[in-house]
Amino acid sequence: MCYDISFTVDIKQLSDYFPEVIPDHQLQLDFDGTHIIGHLHSEHPILYRNRDDGRLHVRMMEWGCIPFYIKELEAFKKQRATMLNARSEKILADKKSYWNKIRNRRCLVPVNGFYEHRSVPGFKTKIPYFLTLKKQPLFFLPGLYSAVEVLDKRTGELVKTWTYTIITRPANRLMKEIHNEGDNRWRMPLMLNFEKSIAWLSEELPDDLYQDLLEFEMPPEEMNSIPVYSIRTSKMRPDFKVKNEKFPWENLPEIILY
Repeated sequence: MCYDISFTVDIKQLSDYFPEVIPDHQLQLDFDGTHIIGHLHSEHPILYRNRDDGRLHVRMMEWGCIPFYIKELEAFKKQRATMLNARSEKILADKKSYWNKIRNRRCLVPVNGFYEHRSVPGFKTKIPYFLTLKKQPLFFLPGLYSAVEVLDKRTGELVKTWTYTIITRPANRLMKEIHNEGDNRWRMPLMLNFEKSIAWLSEELPDDLYQDLLEFEMPPEEMNSIPVYSIRTSKMRPDFKVKNEKFPWENLPEIILY
């Protein structure tokens, strides 16, 4: 699954990809998110098509969807971890799923890359990898979003809260070798090239095109896989470099694609 992403660019760079995008509110220009952890439910700039004016907007949203029927967040806290990702197979096919209900609330999550862990024989802990696209330093992960009114216990008022989930799909050959252990092994975030990212935010998306986008598999040869130091620790790297830079693990076997 996808619980760790990276976004470390100037917000103004988004306009290089989407010149027509409209900020919903004042956004921090320099967003330093070398490692964004899903389980912290932090805010992230998300692209979506506004339902009122039909235009592309960007606004801060929290990672981890809160369904529209939730009014008391405290009781939903534990379950929210299950809403960080949405399986692509459920969105159109499972009519009872929440993802099917919000299938037309499509959004894009801008990232420089994402992290995943590889189990390697002889290593006590899994080795984290930083995954990027070779030809697109800033790319976009398809997602779905929710806008709900949640009770603020301090004021007793309902506050409109915007949240999102990242869509995952079966892994390609590269990600099968990296995300190779655990209950959710052999999964990866849905990755689209820029042309398909634009299609994802179309005002109207027929089911046949929707399904084609959900089934798109990013070719492994278009991806970089960089072994990095442990990302789930508060300790500094031994070499004092940032989290998404390559780390020279001793005796780490190369990934061989079959």
